[in-house]
Amino acid sequence: MPQISTIKFKDVLEAHRFDAEYFKPEYLEIDKLLSRFDDVEKIKNISKIITNGHTPRHADLSLGEIKFLTAEHIGDFRIETQNTKFIKEEPHKKELKRTILKTNDLLVTIKGKIGNFAVVSFNTEDRFNINQDVGRIVLKKEYNPYYISGFLNSKFGKLQSKRVSTGQINPFLGLGNLITLKIPILNSNFQLQIEKIVKESHKKQEESKKLYKQAEELLLKEVGLLDYKIENTLAFETTKKEVSEAVRFDSEYFQPKYAEIIEKVEDYEGGFDVVKNIIDWKKGTEVGSDAYVENGKDFIRVSDFTSFGIVESSRKITKELFEEIKEKFQPKKGEILFTKDGTIGRSHVLKEDVEGVLSGAFLRLSLKEKYSSFKKECLCLMFNSIISRFQVEQLSGGAIIAHLKPSDFEKFKIPLINPGIQKQIAEKVKESHKLRKESKELLEEAKRKVEEEIEK
Repeated sequence: MPQISTIKFKDVLEAHRFDAEYFKPEYLEIDKLLSRFDDVEKIKNISKIITNGHTPRHADLSLGEIKFLTAEHIGDFRIETQNTKFIKEEPHKKELKRTILKTNDLLVTIKGKIGNFAVVSFNTEDRFNINQDVGRIVLKKEYNPYYISGFLNSKFGKLQSKRVSTGQINPFLGLGNLITLKIPILNSNFQLQIEKIVKESHKKQEESKKLYKQAEELLLKEVGLLDYKIENTLAFETTKKEVSEAVRFDSEYFQPKYAEIIEKVEDYEGGFDVVKNIIDWKKGTEVGSDAYVENGKDFIRVSDFTSFGIVESSRKITKELFEEIKEKFQPKKGEILFTKDGTIGRSHVLKEDVEGVLSGAFLRLSLKEKYSSFKKECLCLMFNSIISRFQVEQLSGGAIIAHLKPSDFEKFKIPLINPGIQKQIAEKVKESHKLRKESKELLEEAKRKVEEEIEK
């Protein structure tokens, strides 16, 4: 439906914008709402440093001592510090010195999923940096970063970010536009209330991570891989028979480290089986970028997904298209999602039906009747661990491949973990996910409280 906005010529001159999109009614409503507050500041006025990083030339992001964060590691209030990329110490201390992260820095995604703000709430020990898709904001000491992130992650901050961004398919929030975002400075007691909620959320998330790590250690100890050291052997040999059976001639495929993992699985006292005998699978679909709409049902891609579940879908499809294809491609409660493209091997058990469809980069897994009692959380943990990851790497010659054929996935060897150990693992994973859910709910509460306070 067409929308009409009436504005003054001076508003156009002040904004340096002449496109109708910038003056949509919902954006003007935010301006009107914020004008009621006595103290409203732009980001540029409350910050000491506003910058973004870049990726060092010829960098191998799988190697290095410094954790290197990209936009995929930054969500609303959250920073993923486990499955990061890496850079070497030298570029970190020289060409990327300005983006060495410190506690209480405010990070923001400025490309792709724009406008996700998160406070660096942990001690970085100067061992973290960012790439060109992430902005670093160092606030002046009198401003509370937790409250600022709370407002900017609320609908009022999100709409402002969207308003000043450029591009539709791949949005970009330039630093010059970022600094214009407006924030009402509410009373300090309210700001501390938001800070308390966000910190409690972070606490639950850390407890969740600890439980998940305990589950992983329990699994790896059971298989004899707990303290496994990854070593690349410079010189090794194989047989003509092994080369013929593998139909591979690259040396990396025959690295002893891969054989060692498989040997541990094959020697497990409970036995092992291949994926083909354990699960049935269904692939996702592709709808094409022409099918994307602003509002609708979720179209879930690998970038929207972690081993803890679906984070937030950045692409939508129409309700009509969803109804047309949901019978084949809608994920259901109890299914295991597995990524076969991009970042391969991420896996998660769905706790509820998903109001959307999966991209073709996913497989939806269900247990065969023979293995119906196998704990899904335990199986997911194996898919997320080195047991599966090394089998992926072997197929790619040691690199992170862009695509895993389902026929190759079916060959993966899985240890048949003792049922008692499975139960212990499943309980820890479930409790981990429960705490993560509670953490997320607290963050939603923080945003809701900010929105309610603004709308009073």
